Amino acid sequence: MEPQDVERRLTTILVADVVGYSRLMGLDEASNLSAITKHRDDLVDPKAVQYGGRIVKHMGDGTLMEFASVVDAVAFAVEVQCAMKERNAEVPEDRQIIYRIGINVGDIIVKGDDIYGDGVNVASRLEGLADPGGICIRRNVRNQVRDKLNLNFEDLGEIEVKNIARLVRVFHVILDEKAEALATPVLDVPSGPMHGRWPAIAAGLALSVVTVAGVVWWQPWVPKVEPASVERMVLPLPDKPSIAVLPFDNMSGDPQQEYLSDGISENIITGLSHFPEIFVIARQSSFSYKGMAVKVQQIAEELGVQYILEGSVQRAGDRLRVTAQLIDATTGRHLWAEQYDRQWSDVFALQDDITQHIIANISSFEGPMEAATRERARQKAPADLKAYDYLLLGRASYFVVTKEENAKARELFQKAIELDPNYSLGHAWLAWTHAVEYEFGWSDAPSLSADLALDHAQKALELDSAEALPHWVLASVLSIIGKQPKTALSEYDKALSLNPNNADLIAEYGWSLSLLGRAEEGVKAIEKAMRLNPRYPDWYGYGLMEALYTAKRYQDAIAIGDKVKVRHLPTYLVLAGSYAQLGRMDDAQEIVSKVLAIKPDFSLSWWREIQKYARPEDAEHYLEGLRKAGLPE
Repeated sequence: MEPQDVERRLTTILVADVVGYSRLMGLDEASNLSAITKHRDDLVDPKAVQYGGRIVKHMGDGTLMEFASVVDAVAFAVEVQCAMKERNAEVPEDRQIIYRIGINVGDIIVKGDDIYGDGVNVASRLEGLADPGGICIRRNVRNQVRDKLNLNFEDLGEIEVKNIARLVRVFHVILDEKAEALATPVLDVPSGPMHGRWPAIAAGLALSVVTVAGVVWWQPWVPKVEPASVERMVLPLPDKPSIAVLPFDNMSGDPQQEYLSDGISENIITGLSHFPEIFVIARQSSFSYKGMAVKVQQIAEELGVQYILEGSVQRAGDRLRVTAQLIDATTGRHLWAEQYDRQWSDVFALQDDITQHIIANISSFEGPMEAATRERARQKAPADLKAYDYLLLGRASYFVVTKEENAKARELFQKAIELDPNYSLGHAWLAWTHAVEYEFGWSDAPSLSADLALDHAQKALELDSAEALPHWVLASVLSIIGKQPKTALSEYDKALSLNPNNADLIAEYGWSLSLLGRAEEGVKAIEKAMRLNPRYPDWYGYGLMEALYTAKRYQDAIAIGDKVKVRHLPTYLVLAGSYAQLGRMDDAQEIVSKVLAIKPDFSLSWWREIQKYARPEDAEHYLEGLRKAGLPE
């Protein structure tokens, strides 16, 4: 058991070491010690202040530092190494003071002003791997800074380091023209020892750069993001504040923790989507950039949004560190940034806090209705927080959309409700796994899957009718199993009143409208969903095709069909009917051959039994097209 005065936390650790220190001391101890001290006083210490770094201790030839921001740590290291190259330009080679630097993000033990532990050990090993004048960083550091600092990196691969059980993925920071472009003027700082002065210095520096409004912060060492061009945007900017929440980086160094960073990102999207006054890009479109080194302005131009939220998540035991920053892509300004060091038990409050800060920075609306929306956007924690862990893990598997991963997701959702039988969201997601199994033909007992889907959907709604998801799940289940279409539509309406920005919900709603004879309304709803989710899945396309066909807009249905990447039996059926209704019989016959290749025993009587149209005239209209195309009775 650790002493009570020992603290653990996640932080960014930097270790710097003078190359050939013993040789330098042997050549001229007094002169070289004086040179090292001058470099510290004139360069290292001022840059440490500028980047919010705390010098934990100098160790003769080495320095141990701690940074609140990984971006600041790397920018500091780059500036120091580039400046040292200039300082050494006129110095004889055998007398040059040259540093190696290693940077790691990890868990540390804090006692007094000192830090130690595996996080420090890894940083020290990384420093030893660096070339003279170079910087080596761990993969979790590279992942956090690659889109925030305009730098190049060399992947050195998985390397075994002393006293560390697992291989460490190491990257070398390339100190080229891009690195040199990060240079900023050296700030004047008070003289004297830097040890333990981090809070006071940081506070003093912060007072000099915070705006009067107290909302926008500015860091002279963070490169301004290049503004996005409104003219180059693929889609026009909405007439209200618009935002894309990018998937947060997993900074734990453990791929198994990816579900947590994804889950927190998704929950922030969900929280924001409760506000009708803002436009929130759907998860699928935001997550299409996962793992990609894409600039913020490009993302804004491709999705047609003004604001971008990005961040990172790191979990170590019961400790959680989350960073988030909000950028106005049209101006390149950083509007808000925060780093949270919390207990895992505070994860719901943390997510709500990020959501509320975003709302405060991009919107000016305020009133009774908006206050009620804020309350609805707050996510409820289960009785046992481990149930939430299982929910996030289950969602990660569910989104893979395979029979095996769906079964895995079901097991995890079941574990969640075993820990908390009254966990509404656990029942809701469990219902969806049964419904998907029924819809995709993965079930050996379809009737049982349908019954279980309906049971859990109804249970979720019984436990929490104030949340949008249970209403949505019940509507979705009723639509999938073909029961009570009017009840399904009513539940979709209730879900949308609680969460008006969810693209998948809106697309499903539009499809349901078309099945109930309100095809033109369905078309508008699905087109709205496509704008919220520009990189929409194929099922949006199929839903729109069917709505357009029902509205007798056959040419438009064909045009959408041309954009659907993965075609399945229902897609071909709509195309065959559309071509036939337009009299394009050669095209219709070509599609009919594909229908019969997928289902050789296809018949109109079989389709009549499984169709879900509420109005007989709509069902007959669909059959009319298939009959004209030449499909057998």
